[in-house]
Amino acid sequence: MSSEKKSRGQVLQGTLDLIILRTLATMGAQHAYGIGTRLQQVSDDAVQLNQGTIYPALVRLEQEGWIKGSWGKTENNREAKFYAITTSGGKKLEAETARWREISGLIDKLLMEEQ
Repeated sequence: MSSEKKSRGQVLQGTLDLIILRTLATMGAQHAYGIGTRLQQVSDDAVQLNQGTIYPALVRLEQEGWIKGSWGKTENNREAKFYAITTSGGKKLEAETARWREISGLIDKLLMEEQ
């Protein structure tokens, strides 16, 4: 695996909950495949998550009460679990977005200082 791909994976691990919550807040209820496809589209293919990465995150988010899953039919008439952000998930999204902006601003400041 190239170091660039490893770097993306490491950054993604720390932000996976945040980007899933943002996707659900933006798009409404989605199934795991739809979430993965949306993240790939928005990132211009820089983020490509397999179901083995997405499902554990969805289970964790549901256990925390930040999303709620319910069964429904996909556009292809298949049974799938659709996840929607909850009120507490919206609050978590706001808090994590603010935290991310603070951290990324600090890192940006530190990197600029080195030049």
